[in-house]
Amino acid sequence: MKIKNLLSIVLVFSAISFASAQDDLLNQLDAGAPKQVNIEIAAFKGLQICNMQSTKLPAKGEFYFVVSHRFGDLAQGMDNFFGLDNAYTKLGGIYGISNWLAISASRHTYQKTYELAAKYKMSNQEVDGFPVTIVGYNTMDINSELKKNELMPGLQFNHRLAFTTQLLISRKFNDSFSFEIAPIYVHKNLYDGILDQKSTLLLGTGARYKIAKRLSLNLEYAARLNLPEGFESSYHNPLTLGLDIETGGHVFQLVISNSQAMNDAAVFTNAPGRWDGTKKLYFGFNMYRVF
Repeated sequence: MKIKNLLSIVLVFSAISFASAQDDLLNQLDAGAPKQVNIEIAAFKGLQICNMQSTKLPAKGEFYFVVSHRFGDLAQGMDNFFGLDNAYTKLGGIYGISNWLAISASRHTYQKTYELAAKYKMSNQEVDGFPVTIVGYNTMDINSELKKNELMPGLQFNHRLAFTTQLLISRKFNDSFSFEIAPIYVHKNLYDGILDQKSTLLLGTGARYKIAKRLSLNLEYAARLNLPEGFESSYHNPLTLGLDIETGGHVFQLVISNSQAMNDAAVFTNAPGRWDGTKKLYFGFNMYRVF
């Protein structure tokens, strides 16, 4: 998909949103009184779809403790006890500063990464009103595994940093189905110029389909848009399948992904696996506890 196609999609969303807002304003003027706005309830039950962020935010004052695991390559079977021998772990916390702003911090096994993030809501989907929820999401990763040595004698702190900027746009079509589209930009200060890129532009998509009262099936995919022609990479577009299990007001997520890493910069640019049966698929879970 070319960049102009991404821009076309974003412009279509913007045009729909603008037209809806104009119609809503005209209706209010015709009625002669402000119209009561009914906010559509969350398009997604979890703060994440699978690896990608959803447009859901914590409420003001809520604190979420996050534990996520991605086990090793399932295809290795008993050699690594179906992935249990080399799991990656994420531990983190998310705090709702207000109903529209949340901040988070987490520590990842992958490259001993510390990830700082901010998530902020710019609009809500309304019943018979504004058609989508729009949320911004930004991350900064710090790779603490890097060491100054003879291979990297000039290593500086800024070389450890990687950033993502994401615009999450979702719509809840009905009680069973929700969809999200997300333009994503990833920038790395230190990268492998042979297999990796300094800056990557992607278009992410995600969907949720409710299959039972407390179960929903989730799917997400992100396509890299600016790969140079002829660029050969050992990494692939991230594709993840998930299952949401609602338990007492909380959501427990099971996932299978071609990315073992869980920090956003790595998920979107360093997914080593393929879904064509050629190994490197990773099973795991996301678990949240709210206080």
